[in-house]
Amino acid sequence: MKMTTSTIPSHYLAVLAVCTALLISYGLDTWLGSNIAVLLILQLAVVVVALSCRSRWVYGVALFEALCFNFLFTVPRYSFEMFNGDDIVNLLVFLLVAVITSKLAELYQNQQNQLKQEQLRNSILLSVSHDLRTPLSTIIGTLSTLKEYMDKLSEQEKQELLDSATIESHRLHQYIENLLQATKLHHGAVLPKVSEQSAVAIIHLVMERFSQQKSRLILQLDDKLPLVLVSASLIQQAIFNVIDNALRYSPIDKTVTISIKTLDTNSKHPQVVIDVRDQGIGISTAQSETIFQLFYSVDSFKRNDSGTGLGLAVSKGIIAAHHGSIQSVPVEQGCLIRICLPACAEPSINDKGKAS
Repeated sequence: MKMTTSTIPSHYLAVLAVCTALLISYGLDTWLGSNIAVLLILQLAVVVVALSCRSRWVYGVALFEALCFNFLFTVPRYSFEMFNGDDIVNLLVFLLVAVITSKLAELYQNQQNQLKQEQLRNSILLSVSHDLRTPLSTIIGTLSTLKEYMDKLSEQEKQELLDSATIESHRLHQYIENLLQATKLHHGAVLPKVSEQSAVAIIHLVMERFSQQKSRLILQLDDKLPLVLVSASLIQQAIFNVIDNALRYSPIDKTVTISIKTLDTNSKHPQVVIDVRDQGIGISTAQSETIFQLFYSVDSFKRNDSGTGLGLAVSKGIIAAHHGSIQSVPVEQGCLIRICLPACAEPSINDKGKAS
């Protein structure tokens, strides 16, 4: 896992910046004997902390750096002399640099957040304008045809038109559900009420929703599986999105395999692993993380349907809210999405069961 400045705690980063600045300053003082160079290095450390940490750390670092400069690098050395004008000015400059840089960093962060909010709003508007219009146009066109040519159509043709309208209606409903969940997840409003549920029962309920393509789904189970601690309705939606994604991006004559197994059975924190593997063209290593981003959609020229870019992002948010994980696992052919959910310690017998 890569360690970035965003993942390093503020106090560690502040200490690292101070220690590095002091070491460099000591070397410059020994080599050049220049207080100006030392002063600039120490103030640079204040700027780095201001850009990366909370303001409370910035002011503390600024005060500490000013005292270190006075104690280590000004005459008389190794004593605090803060009575002459230069020392007082140096202290004020350190604090002023901290305040100005901290405020500029805060302003920049606020602008970035506003930009992200604006980009999200634009993405939602674009998605709604396209992904609502497509199924609605199909439904309206189908029903209009059925109404206008009712007497001229055979029973089979009528049934095909009704089936088409029904499929598009379900697609529209699923899109709206995903959009609502995406909005809730973005605002941190999803707090699942978890209970012990059968993962097998949840999978069976999800598979029932793919009535038209159920024959393409293959289910593989371990002999005994523990119950999972989840909200059944939310996890159903998350798994539905993953399976729907696999079916959409696979050739129509290929199957999608769903396997359920237990991980770390001897651990105090066992997990149930749900693998969904398709037989499509797969995804690149670079796409393995971006596919879970909101409104990201694989190039429609490489797939038969580019999708809405909502499903996997919603799945990731729901699963993360359950303290689980979802990731793309590299395979030779197709794409494998792995879902890990927290499980109970005691295994349960493998049957369809009931998911409440």
